[in-house]
Amino acid sequence: MNALGFDLVGYGCTTCIGNSGPLPEPISAAIHANDLVAASVLSGNRNFEGRVSPDVRANYLASPPLVVAYAIKGTVTEDMVEDPIGKDKAGEDVYLRDIWPTNEEVQSLIDQHVDADMFRTRYADVYKGDERWRAIPVTGGDTYAWSAGSTYIQNPPYFVGMSMTAAGLTDIVGARPLAIFADSITTDHISPAGAIKLDSPAGTYLTEHQVGRADFNSYGARRGNHEVMMRGTFANIRIRNAMTPGIEGGVTRYVPTGETMPIYDAAMLYKASGTPLVVIAGKEYGTGSSRDWAAKGTNLLGVRAVIAETYERIHRSNLVGMGVLPLQFLNGENRESLGLTGDEQFTMLGVAGLQPRQEIDVQVTRADGSTSTFRARVRIDTLNELEYFRAGGILHYVLRRLAA
Repeated sequence: MNALGFDLVGYGCTTCIGNSGPLPEPISAAIHANDLVAASVLSGNRNFEGRVSPDVRANYLASPPLVVAYAIKGTVTEDMVEDPIGKDKAGEDVYLRDIWPTNEEVQSLIDQHVDADMFRTRYADVYKGDERWRAIPVTGGDTYAWSAGSTYIQNPPYFVGMSMTAAGLTDIVGARPLAIFADSITTDHISPAGAIKLDSPAGTYLTEHQVGRADFNSYGARRGNHEVMMRGTFANIRIRNAMTPGIEGGVTRYVPTGETMPIYDAAMLYKASGTPLVVIAGKEYGTGSSRDWAAKGTNLLGVRAVIAETYERIHRSNLVGMGVLPLQFLNGENRESLGLTGDEQFTMLGVAGLQPRQEIDVQVTRADGSTSTFRARVRIDTLNELEYFRAGGILHYVLRRLAA
C-alpha cells in the first residue's frame, strides 16, 4: 500500500469532514481556471458537494478496496469492471478482478491476524491516553477552566441571562428573512463543514486572533468554538440564496441598506438592532446528517423561526430543541406562490398560546407597506417538544431540572 502511495494520515473524521487537506495548488488552480467538475471517491459516509474539498464538486461513496482501485485507475468516467485499471511492470493490462480478494482470502487473513487479545490489549488503558495526553498540565476541579485566548474551545452563550423560570413565549414581531432557499437544503448546506476559507467570516476571525492560514484547520476541528461555527453556518460554498440571485455561497442581502454581505455579517447587524430573523425554504429542509450545529448555528445567528414546505424529521426536532420555531406552509402554498422576495417583514401571531401542530397566522408586511396574511402549521409535533420549546430549548430544560 505504501508503494502505491497510500499511507496512514489520520484517524476518525478525516476525509469525509474535509480534514484530508487542500489539493496541490496547481491542481486547484487548473480546476478553477477551467471550471472543471472534479470527482472524489471515498469510503466515508457523507458525500455532499464541497465537503471533502471546496474544489471537488462530485463525490462518490464506495468500499475501501474500491477507493484504492479508483485511485489506481485515476478516473470515474470509465467502466471499472470491463476496462483495465492499470498496467503491470511488463506493460500488461490489469483488471479489477485480478487484484480483488476472494472471500476465502479475506477470511484467512482475519483468522490469522484478528483475535480478541488485540482489542483487550489496545483498550485496557484507553482512558489513560498516550504520553503526550498525560503530559498536558491540568488544574483539576469540578468545572472546566475556560481559556479566553483559545480559538478551539469557548464557553458558548446558550445560558447567558438564563433564570430558573422560563420567560414565556411571545409573538415573533417584524422578523426579517435571513435567506430564502429552494428545495433540498441539507444540513451540510446549513452546518459548518470542511475547510475554512481565508476571506470568510470564520477566516477573518481566526486571522484577527493571530492564527495563520496554515493553522486554520477545519470547522470540524473547531466545533468547540461557537465564534467559528456560527460564522460558518449557512456558509457552504454551493448554497444558493434567492435573495442574492446569481451568487453561489453563503451571502444574503441586508435589506435596510440593500447591501450584499456574508450571512453571518447580516445576522449580526440584525441582532444589534434587535431584529428577529426567519429562514424561508422549500421541500425537504434539513436533509442530511450534520446534525447538531445545523440547529445550534441557526439559533446563534438570531433565527427565531423557519418556514418550509416540508422538513427532515430530525432537523425539525433539533430546531425545536434549540428554541427555533419550525413552521410549515399549508398544502399548495410556498415562497413562490406567496410572492416572497426577502424584502418583507413577518409577524407570527399566537406564539404565546402554541399547541402541537396547530395553525397560526403569519402576517406579511411588504416594502410598499401593504400587508397580507397566510396560515402556517406549527411543526412542534408533541407535548414534550412543546415543553422543551417553552423552556427556551432542551438545554435550558435539562439545566433547570438539574439545578432544581
